[in-house]
Amino acid sequence: MIVTNKKEKMGYYLFLLPAYLIFTVFIFWPVIHSSYLSFFKYNIITITSPDFVGLKNYKFLFNDEVFWTSIKNTVIFVISTVPVKMALGIMLAMLLNRKDLRFKTFYRTCFYIPVVISMVAISIVWMLLFNPGPNGVVNILLSKFGVKPLGWIADSNLSLLTVMLLVIWKDLGYIMVIYLSGLMRIPDEIYEAVALDPVSSWQKFWYITWPLLKPTTIFILITQIIESFQVFTPIYVITEGGPGYSSTTIVNYLYQKGFREYEMGIACAVAYLLFVVLLILTMLQNKISKAEEIRYD
Repeated sequence: MIVTNKKEKMGYYLFLLPAYLIFTVFIFWPVIHSSYLSFFKYNIITITSPDFVGLKNYKFLFNDEVFWTSIKNTVIFVISTVPVKMALGIMLAMLLNRKDLRFKTFYRTCFYIPVVISMVAISIVWMLLFNPGPNGVVNILLSKFGVKPLGWIADSNLSLLTVMLLVIWKDLGYIMVIYLSGLMRIPDEIYEAVALDPVSSWQKFWYITWPLLKPTTIFILITQIIESFQVFTPIYVITEGGPGYSSTTIVNYLYQKGFREYEMGIACAVAYLLFVVLLILTMLQNKISKAEEIRYD
């Protein structure tokens, strides 16, 4: 609808004004101001004004071993959780999309419930389940099979893995729903035509289902990578980045610098490096998505 009346246009702009104000105050201005602070030495608990240091904050990061450890942990987290979530998600979606399956809605609801549970709440429960002591629920179950109690969140080799298991379990329902929507968009006529030929279930999936799910898969892949790069809450609640820095990710490092060491200039520099990575991933997603839309149109 094209609006030609200036008075009517002004009314629309007035309705949009609160949203623009909220965006400007709580998103746009903090982004610009944090960019400014990344070039300053600024401690938020001191009264002195920020001291301009140029690129020293960025140089500090590139020379800081903990920063590189956080990047390594973040990359490990991304490449370990995203493929597993996607593989389990598509398997679950195909299972729950079967026409002969009864109580579909019930099963779909059960698998989706973890998605809407508070991450803080479920992280606390997870911490109790994976208690490193002999009285931990998981360790008690393992002891029934003759396995000695594992350190889990207290073990530098298992702490990040423990958090990965939580994230995979919690996000599985979301990925299942997205894949279900993709499967429902595939016309039944295609499968009916293939049913006339002796085609195995694997061939049907590989040559029909999987190619038609490509746009859905690309969307899930990019968005899950972006989300995984920003993981913070479960690590903060369960391990606080430890033991040592074995489970510290880039956002946990940012929090440590900004709100525990009060070095807001360094924290802003970390935020902008992360912003560049996420911006590139977002632009990549948009480009691939548009290419796929053109291809299928």
